[in-house]
Amino acid sequence: MCFCYFRPDRYTNVYLLSMALFMHVGKPNKNALKVLIAAEYVGVEVKCPDHFELGVSNKTPEFLKMNPVGKVPVLETPDGVIFESNAIARYGARLNTDTRLFGSSRIEYGQIEQWIDFASMEIDLNLLTWLRLRLGLDDYVASIEETSIAALKRALDALNTYLAAHTFLVGDDVTLADIIMTCNLYAGFRFMMTKTFTSEFPHVERYFWTMIDQPNFRKIIGELKQAEVVPPIPNKINSYTKPKDEPIIVETKEDSSKPEEEKPKPKNTLDLLPPSKMILDDWKRLYSNTKTNFREVAIKGFWEMFDLEGYSLWFCNYKYNDENTVSFVTMNKVGGFLQRMDLARKYAFGKMLIIGNEPPFKVKGLWLFRGPDIPKFVMDECYDMELYEWRKVDPSDEVQKERVNQMFEDHEPFEGETLLDAKCFK
Repeated sequence: MCFCYFRPDRYTNVYLLSMALFMHVGKPNKNALKVLIAAEYVGVEVKCPDHFELGVSNKTPEFLKMNPVGKVPVLETPDGVIFESNAIARYGARLNTDTRLFGSSRIEYGQIEQWIDFASMEIDLNLLTWLRLRLGLDDYVASIEETSIAALKRALDALNTYLAAHTFLVGDDVTLADIIMTCNLYAGFRFMMTKTFTSEFPHVERYFWTMIDQPNFRKIIGELKQAEVVPPIPNKINSYTKPKDEPIIVETKEDSSKPEEEKPKPKNTLDLLPPSKMILDDWKRLYSNTKTNFREVAIKGFWEMFDLEGYSLWFCNYKYNDENTVSFVTMNKVGGFLQRMDLARKYAFGKMLIIGNEPPFKVKGLWLFRGPDIPKFVMDECYDMELYEWRKVDPSDEVQKERVNQMFEDHEPFEGETLLDAKCFK
């Protein structure tokens, strides 16, 4: 049971100050997370004791009087009881009218409700069907799983198309639609949707991790690791019976007495390039260890090391800088990009600059890659790459070379503007 108290410094309404809310829930699941995150945005302090036991506390006559189907969470208010997580989250989001959780106009309100319904009926419903089958909570039936996955992918594809041009679902800030959508996706990213699965929807990936990195989300959810494997098909016998005239086909693994020969792991094509005089780790160490006289030591050392045939330098410029209206969101966006570039750490070094002292902020970068071109596997596997315009550096051009130097040393002002932040990938 969660006890919710309002912080007095956030409210002037005497009625709100006197309210005491109680949310019945055990260990917070994705439905409770919606309420808890919304509470952070409206300024509600939520305390959750440990004595609520799911399967016991929610079966008592007292609980069933509040919610006859026994589901959690349930919210008690001075005016009555509310169940169903979306309804509770809506109630909480309206408690502080100073926030923009419900938008700033009637059309935004309608669009927020639209995305809440989409998140519930197109994402959550299909995702939970798949999840329950794999966790053995429902009898496993292959045809039901195939249908739910196909419907989920259809929904994610539609969401991906929309997010290609939008940071948030509605407007320029987090709304209740983002909270509910992210919490519904949360179970998928945590338990079912591996990187292989979600890489088909790069803008959904970007959106999800951007939301997870918001301070109010991170405070409630904490660190989240994406699922690495889909849970295996459970051994539970299903009760589904096919029609008598339709044969039952059971797929079995072919039994082989001979162990399969281990195939050697294919080498990265960059490992097959001719040896280079430039040792990337040497440059990374020089960059990290140079604390003073940076231009004379580190930058001079870089150009002495640089191998024009073995490595290439690239400028990048974010295509949608006009969307960068919130500083911490922009910084989280760049941080997420660098996190997803981890697959290229052995072959790359990068600097990303966030430029400007007021929105919209500009994101520009400099990257050093092994080989004469941007590696194909990076372009294929890191969806952020397509969000940037890429231009190869010509080191013989003194203007471009000086720009490289300034980006390495976080020179300020950079191109006439202040630096909001600078991030390094090494």
